[in-house]
Amino acid sequence: MGLDLYSKVEPYLGFQDEVKKLHQLFFEIVDEINPKTLLDLGCGQGDFMLSLPKKIDMKGIDLSSEQILVCKEKKLNAECIDIKDLKESFEVITATFDVLNYVPQINIKTFIKNIYDRVEKGGYFVFDVNSQFAFEEIVTGAIVIDEKDKFITIDAEYEEPSLRTQITLFSKDNDNSFSKEQDHIVQYFHSKEFLKESLIKIGFDVEAIQEYYLYDFDEADKLIFICKKD
Repeated sequence: MGLDLYSKVEPYLGFQDEVKKLHQLFFEIVDEINPKTLLDLGCGQGDFMLSLPKKIDMKGIDLSSEQILVCKEKKLNAECIDIKDLKESFEVITATFDVLNYVPQINIKTFIKNIYDRVEKGGYFVFDVNSQFAFEEIVTGAIVIDEKDKFITIDAEYEEPSLRTQITLFSKDNDNSFSKEQDHIVQYFHSKEFLKESLIKIGFDVEAIQEYYLYDFDEADKLIFICKKD
């Protein structure tokens, strides 16, 4: 799946304000928990970790090696590794900006179990997912970005339960010709009821599910889950 290509085009997509807004909400939740250790799952380029107090012993993991390279340039503790292969445990695990939407429904319970096993007793798992409204009305569609040395097209189509996003990047080479890269990413809609049931079956106590309005619409586009391991 095209996570590495997505990392190359992400800075041009203009989502910085929305990222900061969501990160601020997660910051407030983490601040209230006040953990000593934290894992940011699907850490991307490490912006959320950079917003947290330095007193927290933090680690980020991501399946995109390109994203991890950016994290390391920022001097962050980050590793390109799957959660199932991680040995450490943490007081809090966060997953911001719809990480769980990249996991097919058939794999969700296994994915949550891998997270549960790496949360310390009494610790928390905090994450967000896209609502169905977000899939149907916000992230579906096409984006064209024309920069001086790059031309990017994003074409996202939602057919329940999956959103397939085709990414094409043309980059200008030194001889003024353009090279082409193309790949895709797939996200999956998970209902609130399905996620809550899955979390409880694994052993989490779902303390809260908050509707969140990241964009200026009347319907919530995000659901924030705050889950505790008793």
